Amino acid sequence: MDVSDLLTVVLVVLGVLGVLGVAVIGFVMWRYRIPPRGLVAMIGALVYLVSPVDVLPEVMLGPIGLLDDAGAATAAAVFVYKLVTVKRRLEEAGVKGRRRPDQLE
Repeated sequence: MDVSDLLTVVLVVLGVLGVLGVAVIGFVMWRYRIPPRGLVAMIGALVYLVSPVDVLPEVMLGPIGLLDDAGAATAAAVFVYKLVTVKRRLEEAGVKGRRRPDQLE
């Protein structure tokens, strides 16, 4: 197995992981009706997870280097969870959508 075969395998695996990540994000947004801010947070966390640039690199720190990746994913999950719970509470209270201040009477 030469370098080009290894590179092809790595690119295919990254592509499959990217497609799976986008599919999961799309399903979660559709299922829980997450606002666009949640989409930005989820995509940002996904990009950070697959990017080779890390705050704590795994190459030098080993398993400890995965802490920043776990932190980014957890922060995005908590943010999206809070968005969903606030939206549900507002809908249960009878507030639908956003209103502009000039439309309030």
